Amino acid sequence: MADEFGFAILGLVILLLAGDVLVKGAVNLALRLGIPALIVSLTVVAFGTSAPELLISIQSILNGVPGLALGNVVGSNTANILLVLGVPALMAGLAATSDTRREYMFMIVATFLFIVLCFLGPLTWWHGIILLTGLALVLGDAVRKARAHRNDANGADVGDELEEADPNMESWKIGLYLVLGLLGLPLGASLLIDSATEIATAYGVSDTVIGLTLVAVGTSLPELATTVMAALRRQADVAIGNVIGSNVFNLLAIIGVAVFVGPIPVDAEILRFDLWVMLAASIVIAPFVFFRWPMGRPVGLAFSALYAGYIVLLLV
Repeated sequence: MADEFGFAILGLVILLLAGDVLVKGAVNLALRLGIPALIVSLTVVAFGTSAPELLISIQSILNGVPGLALGNVVGSNTANILLVLGVPALMAGLAATSDTRREYMFMIVATFLFIVLCFLGPLTWWHGIILLTGLALVLGDAVRKARAHRNDANGADVGDELEEADPNMESWKIGLYLVLGLLGLPLGASLLIDSATEIATAYGVSDTVIGLTLVAVGTSLPELATTVMAALRRQADVAIGNVIGSNVFNLLAIIGVAVFVGPIPVDAEILRFDLWVMLAASIVIAPFVFFRWPMGRPVGLAFSALYAGYIVLLLV
């Protein structure tokens, strides 16, 4: 069993490294096209940091443990808010200056849509069509904003806000980062899923609970790393934008794509408890988005404590 934990950790490390280089390559490619930092964090960075969840979900369905896919997405979205925003707020505080209300409302609508579809489960291809249609609308809005920004003479410098931005990065290096990320993600996902499945079987834990805990926290680490660095650099807009964008991608893109690989049953416990925890976590940040309240250390402590309590409830 020690070997399985070792392989799970190795899979997580590969996922983190692959996700990091993929984000670097994608961010620099996007910024070369003149897309602003906030839009990049809501789309390119969010999709890049959500790539581990996508590969995990597909691999889990292929391995016959689809409950892990759904648990991973629901658990990751809860972790993204309570843990990924809570830890950096506890460390350095977060105070947004940009208006992310529109994007936040997209996330809330996507959350409600996802919950409704779960109650109409098991999730199959027609659920996927609805989710991907929602994703297309969100991306269309982001493209429209990006084009408007490019036409704005004041938007010339778009890379200063993102740690991954390097205006001098050569094209071959951008390509190399993209290739390494795309190759490393499926390798790490395969190792993690195989090991997590063995661990769940050995300890009599359901694949859904493993997805909600071990895998969800592991695949949220890219978002956590990105958000912590943004907080330390006093770039709260990038941190919050990354979380909102990642949650939207998790709900609409990951399950939307995964159901075309195979149907995903919805565990009764997820319907009774975990979906509502995810919704509550999404709603609790509303004042910080609409009124731009600062997330100080007390808020970070509260978020982190709530997440720790949630994990304890799942395991106990």
